[in-house]
Amino acid sequence: MTLQWTVVALFLYVEIALILLLCLPFVSAKRWRSVFNLSIWNWLSPYWNKCFFTMIIILIVLFLDALREVKKYSASEPMQDAKLNPNLFDHMHMKLFRAQRNLYISGFSLFLWLIMRRVVALINQVASSADMEASLQVQTDSANQSAKKYQEDNLRLRKVLLDEEKANSAQARQILYDGEGGKKDK
Repeated sequence: MTLQWTVVALFLYVEIALILLLCLPFVSAKRWRSVFNLSIWNWLSPYWNKCFFTMIIILIVLFLDALREVKKYSASEPMQDAKLNPNLFDHMHMKLFRAQRNLYISGFSLFLWLIMRRVVALINQVASSADMEASLQVQTDSANQSAKKYQEDNLRLRKVLLDEEKANSAQARQILYDGEGGKKDK
């Protein structure tokens, strides 16, 4: 393997390891978000999009080069000359195999690079949703406590109002009774 394809294969292996690491079920999204919020990532974040698009362009160029090589060695023209010489036939198949291998390596690297970016974005979304859910839960709990307090205050005030109303009505009856009783005496 040439140096460029060795680097792309190494890049593919690193991507596979990172994606498997990101998909571990026992590491929560909040933990990943705290890792992504480290100061080193904040320092690198202005360069992240440039790096991402640069790697996309490099992987696309390598993918297209591998595709061109596969077409070149898959064509029937080189194989006609190879039938005359068995060693040349094996050599052409070896080059075709290498071109196909390089096509798969670059294609999967490109695909996993896009997948890794999406996984990181989804992990951040899940973590921010969990944070928002926690803050909304706290807000809901405080609203419920306030509503219960106001409900208890309302019941207490109703009871006091009913007691006052009973006392006022008893007083009014007493006044009426006293007033009627006074008229009968006269």
